[in-house]
Amino acid sequence: MNARPELYDLATRGGRTAAWLNSLFVDHAVFRLVWDNMAEVIPGKLYRCNHPTPGRLARAARRFGLRTLINLRGQRQCGSDQMSRDAASRLGLDHIDMAFESRGAPHRERILRFHGIYTSMRTPALMHCKSGADRAGLASALAVMFEGGDTIAAMRQLSWRFGHFNRSPTGILDAFFLHYRAVAEGKKPFLDWVREDYDEVALRANFRAHGLSSFINDRVLRRE
Repeated sequence: MNARPELYDLATRGGRTAAWLNSLFVDHAVFRLVWDNMAEVIPGKLYRCNHPTPGRLARAARRFGLRTLINLRGQRQCGSDQMSRDAASRLGLDHIDMAFESRGAPHRERILRFHGIYTSMRTPALMHCKSGADRAGLASALAVMFEGGDTIAAMRQLSWRFGHFNRSPTGILDAFFLHYRAVAEGKKPFLDWVREDYDEVALRANFRAHGLSSFINDRVLRRE
């Protein structure tokens, strides 16, 4: 249930126009009109992209037979959020909010919650964050691990090909998987390690970003 009041009345021309203007010029969807960052994660089951416009979501739903849309941004007060929820409803898609962080150490509880969603959602599913780079990369890498993949395969989802920079603050996502590979891969199942051993405070304390990549990610691209 949406506990927040709607920003725009999408049933009216004026409300829909206002939502589009907010989406395009405040939430930067103008760039996403020509760039979708779409990719298959798990064949026939899971896909990833940046925040889809209603039209692009409809096309993806037809192309892939989508049944679920997972919002990795969490509920937001912006036109993009409101329009994608409305579009998902009209298309008959389950809409799930699963907020992840892009610059912080992944939270144990969120990883385990995402696993619960992943194992119970209707498929095929499409996941999105804002740019489809960092939170979508984290969730995609986790899905690879849930499917029994290794960290090498998982970390392909955290790639410059999607706009992810591992030397910026978002590189802490890479550090999470690298840490598991160093201390437990091949010795302890991934989810058991997350439940019993993973220390997000220590990971955050030990991670250091690099200046130029941080500047590009935070100042030039203005990522969330």
